[in-house]
Parts: sequence; C-alpha cells; structure tokens
Amino acid sequence: NSRAELATLEHEWQQRRRTQAMEGGATLIDPATVWFSHDTQVGRDVLIEPNVFFGPGVTVHDGAVIRGFCHLEGVIIGPAAEVGPFARLRPGTVLERKAKVGNFVEVKKAHLGEGAKANHLTYLGDAEVGAGANIGAGTITCNYDGFFKYRTVIGPGAFVGSNSSLVAPILVGAGAIVGAGSV
Repeated sequence: NSRAELATLEHEWQQRRRTQAMEGGATLIDPATVWFSHDTQVGRDVLIEPNVFFGPGVTVHDGAVIRGFCHLEGVIIGPAAEVGPFARLRPGTVLERKAKVGNFVEVKKAHLGEGAKANHLTYLGDAEVGAGANIGAGTITCNYDGFFKYRTVIGPGAFVGSNSSLVAPILVGAGAIVGAGSV
C-alpha cells in the first residue's frame, strides 16, 4: 500500500472507532479531532474534548473528563477523574477516582490517589501521590540524577506549595506541608 492509501484506511478506522465510543456512552465534543489507538478503552459518560490523542494502552473509566489538547499513552484514568487541558500522561500513570491533572502537567510512572490533584504547570515522574494530596503549580519531582531514577512518595493529604522541587528519593509524610519555593 502507498502512504496515501494507509492514511485513507486510518481515517476510515478512526471514524468507526469514534462512532463506537459514542455509541458506548462517551461524549466526543469534536469527534474528528480525537485519535484513538487500537486498544483504547473508554467507559460510559466520559467527556472527551477536542484534539485529544490516545496512544497505546489507555483505559478511561466511567465519568472521567479529558479536556482538550491532551496526549495520553499507557495510562489508567479512574472514575470521575479529570485530565487537562494541555496535559501529557506518559506510560505507567494511574489516576484514581476523582484525581485531577490540570493544564500543562506531565506525568510519568506516577500513581495519584483518590482525589489527589496537580492542577497546573507540574511534572510528576516516578512518584506516588497519596489520596487528597495537593501539588502546587510549578512543582517538579527531580527523579533523575544523571545516572539513576528515584521515587518520590507524597503522603495522603499532603500539601506541596508552588514552585517546589522534590529531589528524589524523598518521602513527604501524610498531612505534611511543603512551603512554596522549597527544594
């Protein structure tokens, strides 16, 4: 096949897959701009805004919201969780029920517990974020020292202030408060 023929087949497959998602109970605001992978799983009452790309290995549970311009690959999005806009979720990411990852947040190999949130301008890599924890704007997990990667653990109910750098390996305890701008 030529590349043009392959592109035509991809277009036709995407059209069928979008229809299947909507018939299964998902809402696609602008179906033509949503791109699915062969194995994308989308639950009922999921809202998907325009310009969302699903790479391989994505599961979206019932009631989740995927805002516009998100890129998802190898992730599990729990019930009633919210993603984006402009978020990138990389392989190994799990968002539990009602967890929220907001605009310009990148997450890789991280687990966000129920109701945990990282609302904007954050990088969470190789991390465990406890239920109800709040990650302030501009916070990053410094998980790589040039040779090895390390984990960051943030306990349930912890509050991490804006512009914090969490240098792994580190444990932020349950209910702890990290002041804004901390390293």
